[in-house]
Formats: sequence, C-alpha cells, structure tokens
Amino acid sequence: MSHIVDIVVPLEQEGTKAVVVSWNKRIGEPIELDEPLLELETDKVTQEVSSPASGQLVEILLAAGADAAPGALLGRIDTQAHAPKEDSADGTAHAGAGLEASTPAQAAPQAQPSFSPKYLAHYSPSVRRAAQEFGIDPATVHGSGRGGRVTRADMQAAHDKRTKPLAEPASTPAGQDRAAPEPASTGRDSALIEPGGIAARVETDQAGAGPATAKGAVAGPASHIVPHSSMRLAIARHMAASVAAAPHVTAVFEADWTAVMRHRDQNKAAFAAEGVNLSYTAYLVAACVAAMREVPAVNSRWHDDGLEIFDDINIGIGTALGEAGLVVPVIHKAQNLSLIGIARRLQEATAAARNGTLDASDVRGGTFTISNHGVSGSLFASPIIINQPQSAILGVGKLEKRAVVREIDGIDAIQIRPMAYVSLTIDHRALDGHQTNAWLSRFVQTLEQWPL
Repeated sequence: MSHIVDIVVPLEQEGTKAVVVSWNKRIGEPIELDEPLLELETDKVTQEVSSPASGQLVEILLAAGADAAPGALLGRIDTQAHAPKEDSADGTAHAGAGLEASTPAQAAPQAQPSFSPKYLAHYSPSVRRAAQEFGIDPATVHGSGRGGRVTRADMQAAHDKRTKPLAEPASTPAGQDRAAPEPASTGRDSALIEPGGIAARVETDQAGAGPATAKGAVAGPASHIVPHSSMRLAIARHMAASVAAAPHVTAVFEADWTAVMRHRDQNKAAFAAEGVNLSYTAYLVAACVAAMREVPAVNSRWHDDGLEIFDDINIGIGTALGEAGLVVPVIHKAQNLSLIGIARRLQEATAAARNGTLDASDVRGGTFTISNHGVSGSLFASPIIINQPQSAILGVGKLEKRAVVREIDGIDAIQIRPMAYVSLTIDHRALDGHQTNAWLSRFVQTLEQWPL
C-alpha cells in the first residue's frame, strides 16, 4: 500500500467551486489524523479540511487564493516520513525541505508575546496558530471573512505589513533638478472631458500624452482599494454565470398580509413556549410549498435534454452577513413540515449562518430560493439573480401600510392594509409567463387567506 496519501477537496453540490483561504501547515511539518489542515471558502460556506492521515505534509498543489473544484488535489501527505529529506532532483519541495526552502527569506524572528488559549478560543485553529507565530492580537486585525471573521490570510497580511520595509524614495543624481523638463510643444492639444462636460485643454507631446503635472490637468478622485474576500469573488462569479446562462424575466404581484399578521399575533406566544420564534419568513416558506404543489414546474432545473422537476421542495433562504456577503441555508423537504417545523428549522439555520457554524450540508440541495430583500428596506428589486441551477427565485419587498380599495357589501372603500410587493424571477428557458403568474397567484392567495 502506498505511503503517500492525497488531500482532496470534499465533493460539493453541483460543481460548486471553492477557494483555498489558507493552509495551517507548511511543507515538512508533521500532521495528525483529523487535524485541521486548511480552510476552503465558497460563496455559501467556509469549512476546514481535516488531514486524512498522520504523517508529514510533502506537497501543496493549490496555494492560498487558488480555485479548488470538487475532488481537486490539494496536496499530499507521506505517512512514513519521520525525518527531513532532501529536495528532489527536479526541485519539487518534499517533507525534508527546510522551511527556508518553502518560504521567502525573512528577518530574524522577534520575541513574540503569548496569547491565552482561552482568549483565542473563538478564533479558528489557523488564526490561533498565526497569533502565536506572529505575535499579533487577532482583535486588532480587520477580518475579511464571513461576518467580519478574521482569517489566516488576514493575519498573514497584517504580519507582512508590519515587517515589510518602507520603499526607498527614488534618488536623484547630484546637481540634477527633480522636475522633468517641459516637453516641446507641437502646437497640438487634446481635450480632457470631465463627467460634468467641462473640457480642460492641455498641451501634449508628440506621443499625445503629457506629463501628469501638466498645466490644466485634473487629478483623479482620491480612492483606496479594499481587497475582495474569497466569498465576494465566488458570489461575483456565480452571479455573472447565472445571468450569462439564463434569460431572466420578472413578474410582480402584491400581497395583503392582514390574515398572516392576525394569525401570528394569535400564535407567536404558543410558539415561543416551544422555544420557536414565529417569523414572517416561515409563512413565506409555507406559501411557497402551496404554490409549488399548484405549479411544480417552478421547482425545477433546466437541462438541454429536458426539465428536471424535483419532488422534494428544498427552499434556500438568502441570509445577509453584512459586508462579507450572504449565504443561503436550505430548509430541506419543506413539503413535509408544519408551520412550527418550518419556523424551528429557520431559527436554527439563521443562527448558524450568522454564527459562522453552517455545515456544507446545510447549504446543499436547494431547489428554490427566497430573497427577503425587504428586511433591509427595499420595496422592490429586479432582477433578483437566480441561484443557478435553479429555475426561479422569489423576491419579497418591505412590508408597509398602504391605502388600498376593498369592496365591502358591494361598495368600494379605501382601507389601510399591510402590503408588500412579491416578485418571481424565472429562467425563461424553463418557464413561461402563464406558469409564473399561476405560481404567484397561488402564493398570494395562500398568504391572504391564511386560516385563523
């Protein structure tokens, strides 16, 4: 049996790509079975990859920042390695290669302060290790991970910034003026057009480009770069791919929440006694299930040779994580759940998403998604990008009181009702307008006729 064990990316749903955030070990370091070895991050969840064996890390094939497809080879472990070995003839680093061979030369290490394990307990193993190694308090580091979480890469960047020498100013030969000589005028000039439409004419040289300090030149706006987190990059790729693949069409209805609000007022205390928060989102999920039973084609996935319609209704709930992005925990088999069962699952999933404790299985298998964008104040959003490879996504706007016309005893009357816009964005390859409108009609009817 070979003593070389491969480290591979865990299999993810539907080919979702991950990004290597950081390695907890370097080439040549020992590793124990099931010890956290590296962190992967997708647009949905961050997870640690544990070591598949005990031994020494002999190869890293995908470094931090690299895309990692499901099943991709990350590195290798030598289960029989006990002592350092020399580099191979082809220059590939193996277990015996000293740390000097696998990392750039650095200044002599300084005495580092020690941090209490209890103090660092809520940070990931890789961050705790970096804190001890670099002597940097993670609480002083700006986190780029989900929900502002500090990652190993953040700790490395803080360390590099602390140790990187200041750039030397460009030297000027003695006796030479620092100012560049004025270029000879060619009699030609070009117009620099600003957004407001004002043209500032500046002289140019024969190449057509004048110096940055030429008279009349307008400096660009002050700015700074905020590096993208791996989650943000993954979301960007996923959204762009969805728009490129599917023609998006959006239909909009509005829903009266009077019946739902009455039911919630009458039952939230009983739910609370069971330890469950009865949120409005639970009603949305239940209404989606009712609409799917009416129009099952919405709960589907497009294939070039046919439409795959799912029997299980697995509804993802978009959950914002502030500046870090969002994740979509999934309520699996919602068709089998009562209202209290849906509410309980929602409560658990939302808490896990915001605490950063979602498991990969919690975000897999979704067949439909709800974007409750109204919780942040928007009345309507379009198009809401479909969570590929699903066929549709529901958008729910802000719930607010509006003046509406209702017929009472045959007479039209203006009433104040709690209303919200609801939209269904579809993949027009899979669905048409009549299916979209039929689904929304049943969805709205379920909310407006909720039994007391």
